[in-house]
Amino acid sequence: MLRNYIKIAWRSLLKNRLYSFINIFGLALGMSCSLLIGLWVKDELSYNRFLPHLDEIFFVRTTSVYEGKMETGTLSPGPLAGVLKRDVPEVRYATKVQFPDQILIKVGEKSTKETGFYATKDFFLVFDYPVLAGSPLVAHSRLDQIIITRKVAEKFFGTVNAVGKRLQFNNTTFYTVGAVLEDMPRQSTLRFDWLINYDVQEADWKKTWGNFSFLTYVRLDSNADPAKAEANMKDIYRRNTDWKGVSTPTLQPMKDVYLYAKYENGKPVGGRIEYVRVFALVAVFMLLIACVNFMNLATARSAMRAKEVGVRKVVGALRSSLIGQFMSESVLTSLLAVFLALGMVSVVLPVFNTVFSKQLSLNLADPVLWLGVVLLVLITGFISGSYPALFLSGLQPIRILKGTMKFGAGAALFRRTLVIFQFTLSIFLIIGMLAVGYQMEYIRTKNLGLDRENVLYIPLESETYNRMEAFRKELIRRPSIASASVTMSLPTEIQATSGDLTWAGKKPEVPSWVSTMSVGYDFLKTMNIKLVDGRDFSSARKADSASYIINEAAARMMGMKNPVGQQVGFWMGKGPIIGVMKDFHLQSLHSPITPLVLTLIPTNTSYLLVRPEKGKTAEAIAELEQVTRTFNPDYPFEYHFLDEAYEWMYRSEQQVNTLINYFGTLAILISCLGLFALAAFTAEQRKKEIGVRKVLGASVGSLVALTSKDFLKLVLVALVLASPLAWWAVTEWLKTFQYRIQLSWSLFVMAGVLAVLIAFITVSYQSIKAALTNPVTSLRSE
Repeated sequence: MLRNYIKIAWRSLLKNRLYSFINIFGLALGMSCSLLIGLWVKDELSYNRFLPHLDEIFFVRTTSVYEGKMETGTLSPGPLAGVLKRDVPEVRYATKVQFPDQILIKVGEKSTKETGFYATKDFFLVFDYPVLAGSPLVAHSRLDQIIITRKVAEKFFGTVNAVGKRLQFNNTTFYTVGAVLEDMPRQSTLRFDWLINYDVQEADWKKTWGNFSFLTYVRLDSNADPAKAEANMKDIYRRNTDWKGVSTPTLQPMKDVYLYAKYENGKPVGGRIEYVRVFALVAVFMLLIACVNFMNLATARSAMRAKEVGVRKVVGALRSSLIGQFMSESVLTSLLAVFLALGMVSVVLPVFNTVFSKQLSLNLADPVLWLGVVLLVLITGFISGSYPALFLSGLQPIRILKGTMKFGAGAALFRRTLVIFQFTLSIFLIIGMLAVGYQMEYIRTKNLGLDRENVLYIPLESETYNRMEAFRKELIRRPSIASASVTMSLPTEIQATSGDLTWAGKKPEVPSWVSTMSVGYDFLKTMNIKLVDGRDFSSARKADSASYIINEAAARMMGMKNPVGQQVGFWMGKGPIIGVMKDFHLQSLHSPITPLVLTLIPTNTSYLLVRPEKGKTAEAIAELEQVTRTFNPDYPFEYHFLDEAYEWMYRSEQQVNTLINYFGTLAILISCLGLFALAAFTAEQRKKEIGVRKVLGASVGSLVALTSKDFLKLVLVALVLASPLAWWAVTEWLKTFQYRIQLSWSLFVMAGVLAVLIAFITVSYQSIKAALTNPVTSLRSE
């Protein structure tokens, strides 16, 4: 019986090649989108899952109260790791990690920059990475040894057995390779090529509780209760500092670090997981739209299949056998579609990986993939074939064979409902496309309070760091360079925070959390940051090394109306405020502008910022390269534009924008296929009516309007249904930004006009074709 079903289904597909192609292609589009999103979702959910003892490892965040609101940050002070291990019984191991750094590694004549970081001694007790050679624990206890990965070992020594070999670090220090690790999986939130004992660069300023510049991780005892451990940490800051404000360590499971970066009231509420959920829902939408498209196509052909059903019933076919026949056709169509979808995915994956910075692949040896494919075929086949099978198998053979069969109002209502459903989802995606695009444009064009355009930056290393002021002065003598300055971090992504700020009349309960950045001379000039009052740091005033510049938010926090000249205590001791900057955005637009203190500590900087003269960017880059190579001949020259770093902060949003544009366009295409089929069905049903109207003098335009208006009404109903859903979804997404566009009714009007226009173009072909048909042809049977 099954073999017979398949044989007949195959013949039916071959007999109606165009119909079969449209059906298979539409399903394949929906399936390929779902498969792609499924691979992406699987990758997103796999971050840090490779770590042994994962349930015991936690990232330590800090939750503080600022202006009456709870805020949870990623950074913690230097002493915290040691105190947690000492004072919290549940903490078995604790380590702190400094931010990753790119360092020049050299062996003989070969040299490249590799990324790594400094970590304290418990690092390899918290994280158990696969070892290829040596002992990471032993190597990490030595100040003269380095741990490297397979990639570095093979690049410099041609083998993973590199233990005992020496390499040069930053053209100054030599380290002996103590251990070689397997390369870090891409699904790791801590990725590095080298690692060194933190003690080799410990400094007094890094030991203060007010300097929040580190990442802290702990591993709890195997039977420890994380909630109890967190409760025991609650008063850590109060016990070890004189802070009276509310600041507590917060434990986040390592498995959640990548997905749950957004906190509210000290609890994780979202982050990347929101995008995972959204696009998992989009995958379901795409599959449903494709299945509905299948139903509409099957319905459009129902008149052609009706006589076949009538004959089969007359000769004794049971309804169950007819259902089996139509379901087998549906499953066969789904099977062919899924193979086409796999081909589409394999072709698109390289581009997808490039756009979304992924390394996804179709592993045909993965049983999970094939299980997913089988489920996809069965579910799609069942959903898409259920209505045609039940509908066609229920037709009455007498009415069919007498030629008096008319499709009832119920069937027509169901078909219209399917169209409304398809276009509701499509319009939902269109509104999402427009809203995300507007927000991204807002981000690109918003005035940040500083001028990031046409600003270059290079890392300070070796002689450019050791002789940075001479390096800077040499650059600003060049005619193509307007100004240059050094800075601890890029001005649009200031991460470091401190609670060390004090001022006259400060009450103990008032928080003093500020963002902070060490800069050199001409920082405000280079970034075009406006001064509300006071002046910039000056090389002619030696006392400026113990002076401070603050932003307006810091002045408001301290309650100062005229801050310039008033004394504050901070990293360089007690000193005057010499300038007040207009507020500018320190990080992405997801975050509010926070109080900021600038200190003049050129030795605590990492980047050189360069602003070329207008119209002389190419000359400035050439002269920057020349001067850099003069100071650092052994280092490769590299530069970046500050705009690139700013846009990199929004890579998740850019990926969302790209994804929703691609899938929204495909959803519209699939919906139009279904609408096209339904228009063909309607034209076939009304051909005699159209013929009569033409005989009575109806124009082509009036006939096109007659056959199109019903479909356009359905699209308008879909717009009414989709608009409130899209408004809610877009509003929730925009809430993740502190600074965002305001939703306007014009956006929904634009989406509606676009949807109606697309629908009209889709329907008009069949409408015009029906209107131009010779009435003699359509009325001949009469």
